[in-house]
Amino acid sequence: SRKSGSRSSSKRSKKSGGGSNVFDMFTQRQVAEFKEGFQLMDRDKDGVIGKTDLRGTFDEIGRIATDQELDEMLADAPAPINFTMLLNMFAERQTGESDDDDVVAKAFLAFADEGGNIDCDTFRHALMTWGDKFSSQEADDALDQMDIDDAGKIDVQSVIQMLTAGGGDDAAAEEA
Repeated sequence: SRKSGSRSSSKRSKKSGGGSNVFDMFTQRQVAEFKEGFQLMDRDKDGVIGKTDLRGTFDEIGRIATDQELDEMLADAPAPINFTMLLNMFAERQTGESDDDDVVAKAFLAFADEGGNIDCDTFRHALMTWGDKFSSQEADDALDQMDIDDAGKIDVQSVIQMLTAGGGDDAAAEEA
């Protein structure tokens, strides 16, 4: 008799929550996408993402990062950030910490009025007051990504669609 899961590393990694090989936690496509991103961030092409690599990446996207912010990001890794370490960091953050689309949809719908809109000022206040509090600049950056009408309202469905892979599925449709 064969032991269950003894021939399949993918089954074993799913059962154990990751297995010993971080590459088993992601599809080949995901690994390829992470590799491409790593290569874009590794500006000096030394195989390790350092402070100057991070600064260059932030500069390219138009965001100024302070030395303290860069140091904090690098301190998140227990060792120099090579590709395998980057995958490990993604794997650690992925385990149970991302919200399902319906949870995201319900969270935004909680702020919506009867017309399916969110008051911009109220939402900005909420971002800066509860949960992982946004700074004033972070709140402004988030709101810059949203379509705000002349009355200062944000269409909740457009935000849900922007943040989820299909607009929140049935939960959003039921609530709206």
